[in-house]
Amino acid sequence: MDITLQGEVVRIQGDEFWHMTRVLRLGVNDRVELFDGAGGLVEGSITKVDKGGTDVELLEDARLIAPQGIQWHVFAAFGTLKGGRADWLIEKCTELGACSVTPLLTERCHTIAENRADRLVLCWLQLNNVSQSKLAFLASAEAPPLLRVLPKSSNEQNGLLIIGPEGDFTEEEVHALKSAGAAPVGLGPCRLRVETATISLLSALMLWSDANHQETQQCS
Repeated sequence: MDITLQGEVVRIQGDEFWHMTRVLRLGVNDRVELFDGAGGLVEGSITKVDKGGTDVELLEDARLIAPQGIQWHVFAAFGTLKGGRADWLIEKCTELGACSVTPLLTERCHTIAENRADRLVLCWLQLNNVSQSKLAFLASAEAPPLLRVLPKSSNEQNGLLIIGPEGDFTEEEVHALKSAGAAPVGLGPCRLRVETATISLLSALMLWSDANHQETQQCS
């Protein structure tokens, strides 16, 4: 969505329309904020609601919103999750503020079903992605607890989360990721499914980075 100029009318359809009208129960003259997917934010007023969508008149020019805290990029081996679990995981990662969510191929990933392959863009995590990030955390059952590994503070703008398949990474994969700079972290004594481990790690890191951001603002 390209939203830039005051006075323009933006048509909202699909899931956003459903959420606005059925969940939030917004109607004509209600104020909303729209994002353009590229850091732009603009305030608007609902002018029309019909069966097909909602019209929103922009009340101002779009303004850029600076990212707050660390932008987390999630790499998780969930390409084979069934029954809507992959879609649910992407939705929850988005709600928690993940900058990107990428299904990860590993040696122990099963064959991807054809009806999933055309919806998910899977990748091998390139080791240079890890080596270029000073904050890269690798979920591992045998690793020290996450809270013991986290630095007290960080000025980094980006970080990586890496979660393997339910059969875990192979020893070779763990060695390669650690050699590239990923820090293994434990998520407690329980054996977690892929989506549970992903949400647990992302939630903890979002809270940690938000606390760092608040402390930085207070000191500045």
